[in-house]
Amino acid sequence: MADIIPFKKPKPKDKHKGKTLCKSGFHKWEVVNTPFDVKKGKLVSQYCCSRCGATKNNSG
Repeated sequence: MADIIPFKKPKPKDKHKGKTLCKSGFHKWEVVNTPFDVKKGKLVSQYCCSRCGATKNNSG
């Protein structure tokens, strides 16, 4: 059997689902990596938003 291809165009509601929260500043941060920074002497956490893919660093 062949794969079934949807013929309907995705609605804007489905296309931008979850991105409006991120535009308002409500990201869903998840920890990606926590390397040790030798110069600062601290752990540096790297976060990535699971909705939009934005990244940030945090010294902890």
